[in-house]
This record gives sequence, structure tokens and C-alpha cells, in this order.
Amino acid sequence: MWRAKKLLKKIRRRWSRSMRLRVVATTMLLGLGVVLVVGNFLLMRIRDGLIDSRTETATAEAASLTDEANTVLAATDYPDSTRQESDINDLLAQLQGPEGTDSREVILRRAQRSTQPTELKDRATPGVPLNVIPQTLRDAVNSRGRQQSQITTMPLNGEEVPALAVGTIIDVPLSGDYELYFVFPLERETQILDLVRRTLLPSGLGLVLLVGGVAYVITRQVVTPIRQAAKTAEQLASGRLDMRMKVRGQDDIARLGRAFNGMAAGLERQIHQLEELSRVQRRFVSDVSHELRTPLTTIRMASEVIHESRDELGDPVLRRSAELLQTQLDRFESLLGDLLEISRFDAGAAVLDVESVDVRELAERVVDNLVPLAERKGSTIVLQLSLHPCVAQVDSRRVERVVRNLVGNAIEHGEGRPIEVQVAESTDAVAIAVRDHGVGLSSEELSMVFNRFWRADPARARTTGGTGLGLSISQEDAHLHGGWLQVWGEPGVGAVFRLTLPKQVGALLVGSPLPLVPHLGTDTGSLLMLAPGPEMEGQLEEPGLEAGQL
Repeated sequence: MWRAKKLLKKIRRRWSRSMRLRVVATTMLLGLGVVLVVGNFLLMRIRDGLIDSRTETATAEAASLTDEANTVLAATDYPDSTRQESDINDLLAQLQGPEGTDSREVILRRAQRSTQPTELKDRATPGVPLNVIPQTLRDAVNSRGRQQSQITTMPLNGEEVPALAVGTIIDVPLSGDYELYFVFPLERETQILDLVRRTLLPSGLGLVLLVGGVAYVITRQVVTPIRQAAKTAEQLASGRLDMRMKVRGQDDIARLGRAFNGMAAGLERQIHQLEELSRVQRRFVSDVSHELRTPLTTIRMASEVIHESRDELGDPVLRRSAELLQTQLDRFESLLGDLLEISRFDAGAAVLDVESVDVRELAERVVDNLVPLAERKGSTIVLQLSLHPCVAQVDSRRVERVVRNLVGNAIEHGEGRPIEVQVAESTDAVAIAVRDHGVGLSSEELSMVFNRFWRADPARARTTGGTGLGLSISQEDAHLHGGWLQVWGEPGVGAVFRLTLPKQVGALLVGSPLPLVPHLGTDTGSLLMLAPGPEMEGQLEEPGLEAGQL
């Protein structure tokens, strides 16, 4: 049973993956159906033709023999019934014909409509039972009074064979009306039909196999280039941009192959150009960031000297300029750091410094550092922590940077309303969700929120000195861990950013312990999925959360 299921599963897999198998099998099944229908039709036509031909000759022969019997009976004078019995037997033998000719049997039965008393009994040629004649034929002969025929069966050589019975009414002197039947076995016609049937069966199967072979050859001519194109496309997708299809001939498949190769060549050129531009861009960003470090250090030293001596400056404008210079240098230095980090991600040089960390402690540390900023903005931070440890293998520096960025953005756009930070864990993942109740995000803004240097409101005055690269770096940090960074937003309602990380490095995420969309009744706002995997179905909400207001 297990082997049968395994074989059936293998056949199903093969059926679903092979277009050639489906085409050939379908063609052969349809061909088999056509052969069966056409063969059955031809067999029926041949049978009807043989029966019609035999009926025509048999009825003509029976009519001639009936006339002969009537002539003999009319010309004979029977002095008594004993002589009549003998003459009737001789007549039946004469009507049967000499042995070795086409077989026919003769049956004489008293007519059902006859009322004249007689001592002449029903009789038939030896070996033929009287019940060979069906009752329907007898009824037809007696009711219509003329020659009638019907297909029946009769015993022959120990088995039942089809036969044609032809009957009519004759007048027997001294005995009245009798039914005279001639039974013609259809043995020869049956043999012909058997021969035709034995010929049609292998011929039909051979035709089906021939059609299947033709379908295989034709399908192969079409499927082989398609498979080659699919294989070449897979190789192109894997990075082997120099792969091309083999093109032969001038037909439609060849034109498709040349068009495919032209497309591949165009893609290769474009990809090389983009790679070169990306390489130049990364190198430019990296070089500029590094080159700016040296003058920035000098400017920083001079700025610190001026800033420390600002109280000695008599002019208030100069003191304010010294403070602005220090603030903008801090921002400039942060921007350079972010550019260097982006260049590491672009170059693929970013690596994780993994350690087992309780994410709850990390979130508490970030919130403690940002409480003064929240107080200045008029917001409170509500920290909701899981009752269970949320230990995961992460790079604490990078995760702390992500959470600090998310909480800082929530404070900046929270419009002085409470900020909610949730930390939860499941069997294989930990999650941190940051929600604000501020300006929110529209669907257009959600599609650009992780773009570099993008801001929701460029004209908005920022107090945290952001560079516009924070969310881009946060997304790269999440992907570097194999995690998700996702966002939900609704204008005027607020936004939710959720970071989900696997507990083990390299593990595959299948869900998040925290919901992304908050409970808002029927309005669920806009949703942006920034990582593969299920979103709302099958996700776990942490049942035990303790809330504290900082």
C-alpha cells in the first residue's frame, strides 16, 4: 500500500512537471477514444451489411423453396395419413438440400390460426429443436400470412450460433395451414465479423501508438527549446550572464531563441552598467566619507575650542554661532557615520558580532536614554515587556541602533502623544514594536519610508538632527540578522514599526510574536510588507505583558 502511494505520488509529480508527458498521454487517450468510436461504428456497419446481404439471399432462397414445396404438395394425392407422413419427411429432406452445401434447416409447424383437425405432427430436420423459432416470428407469420424473417440462435456443433429464420404459411392437403421455416445459420458471417474484430483491435492499438509517437516527436521539437530557455533563464538568474540559447534554423522557435539571446545580451549590458555605476557610487561615498574625516577632525577641534570659549565672546551673535557650529558639526559627523555604514552594506562588508542578549534589557536601555527627549516633546513612553526572557542571538549594537532610531522617530512625529514600545517572544522569534499616535503615514509615504534621505515632511523642523538614513540602515540591520522590519501607518492615527528577529542565527522566520496592525475597529490603515513571509495569519500575540510608564 505504501509503495502504491509512493508510486502514485511520483506519477503525479511527473505529470505536473512534464508538459511532454501530458501532451503525449492526452493525445494517446484521445486517439484511443477515437479508435474505439470509429472501430465500433465500422464493426456495426459491417455487421449490418453482412446481415442485410444474407437476409436478401436467404429470403429469396426461402421463397423459391416455398414455391417448390407448394408445387410438390399440390401435385400429390394422399390416400391416407401414413403416406402423408412419409412424403412430408421426404419433402423436408429435399428442402434441406444435399449435405455439403450452405447449411439450412427446415421446420414445419402447425399454424396457430389453423382450426382443421389433423394427425400431422410438427417436425424439423434432425438435431434442430422446434423452439428455435421465436414466438414473435410465429405471431408475425400467422398474423400477416406472408413471408417473415427474424434473427435467432440455434445449436451448432455443441454451441449456440446466430441464425436467420425465414417463415411463411403453406397449405398441406388433408391437414390445413402449416408454418414452414427455413433456418440459415450465420456461421460464415460470424467468422467474418470475428476476423474484422481481430484485425481492428491491433490496428487500432498500433494507430494509437503511432499517434503517440508523432505527438512525442512534435512535442519534443517544441518542449526542448522551452526547457533550454528555462535552463538558460535560471542560469542568468543565478548570475551567469554569459549564458545563451543554442539557435538552429529560421523557424518561430529559432526566432524566439534569437530574441531571448538578444534580451539576455541587453540585460547583461545593463547589469554591467548598473554594477559599474553602483561600484562607482559606493566608492565615491566611501572615499568622500573617509576623506571628510580628516578635515572634520580639524574643524571639530577648532569648534570645541570656540564652543568652550563662547562665554568670553561679548557678541551674542557670535555665541549663538558657536553653538550652531557645534550642533551642525555633530549632525555632520553623524551623517558621515551613516554614510560609512551604508557603504559597508553596499560593499557587502557588514558583519554581525553575535551574542546572546535579552532584548528586554536592550529596549529598557534605549528608552532610558530617550526619556529626556520625550519629555521635551511632551510625550510619555509606555514600555510593555514580556514576562518571559526574550533571549536571542543578535548584534546588540545594531539592534540597539534600530530600536533607538524607531523610538526617536516616534517621538519626533508623535505630536506629544504617548509612545508605546512592546517586546515579546515566541518559540523561534523575538519582536519589538514601536507605536506612536501622531501624524501617521499615507500609502504613498509607506512605499518610500525606507528610501535613503527620504523624509515624510521635508519642511518639518527636526529637533533630533536626523540624517535621513536611519530607517535605511535599520532595514539593512534587520536583513543582516535574517529578520523583518515592517511598518503600518494611517494618516492622523499614527504608525507602527515592528522589528522581528530569529532567536537563532540563520533560522527562517515564519511569523512574529506581535501584531503589526493595531486594533482600530474596521479601519486597518495602510500596510507595507518589507520582508517575505506570512503577516497577520498565524501570528502570536504575547499574552503576558507588564506595562510601565516612564
